[in-house]
Amino acid sequence: MGWLVAEIAVVAVVCFLIGSVNPAALVGRSLGHDLRTSGSGNPGATNAGRVLGPKWGVLVLVLDVAKAYLPTLLVLRTLGTVAALVAGLSVVLGHVFSPFLRGHGGKGAACALGAVLAVEPWVGLGAVVAFALAKTVLPFVGEASVVTVGVIGLVGVFGLVGLAPFVGPVVGAWLVLLSVLVLSRHRRNIVAWRSRRIP
Repeated sequence: MGWLVAEIAVVAVVCFLIGSVNPAALVGRSLGHDLRTSGSGNPGATNAGRVLGPKWGVLVLVLDVAKAYLPTLLVLRTLGTVAALVAGLSVVLGHVFSPFLRGHGGKGAACALGAVLAVEPWVGLGAVVAFALAKTVLPFVGEASVVTVGVIGLVGVFGLVGLAPFVGPVVGAWLVLLSVLVLSRHRRNIVAWRSRRIP
């Protein structure tokens, strides 16, 4: 038991540091832009696409998903589900509160998707479908991301109360925690969305 706790602690630290490496900031800097002071000021894929161009936005999106998916999947296959949940959450926390960006990282939606794809692929694929559908209706990526993360959280709630047989209560709680974390980073999107809908 002691070794397992130590291994999980190491996983948490290493994955937090992995998450702290921000692809948007690195790509932006290599092209002469500081995404923290350009566009929306968020070092994420959407702002990278807005400031640097669509192809760079797609690259950052893929890198954000991969930096959560790969370590979480590796930990899942070597140390099991609980360690993988810690790994996925730690990557997202590192991305959101990156010490390399003085605690002001990205919003975490793409990283959360990568972690979910590793642990619960069908939930992750469902989230991708939800995003695609939401984007056909909503004008902004941030709003579609809010809907997508909300769907992940809803699945988590169903898992907690036993209404999602493919998601147990532990993973359900993890999905809820991820969604709450990411949604808290989308406060401005939520407020702006509500203000446009209220006459």
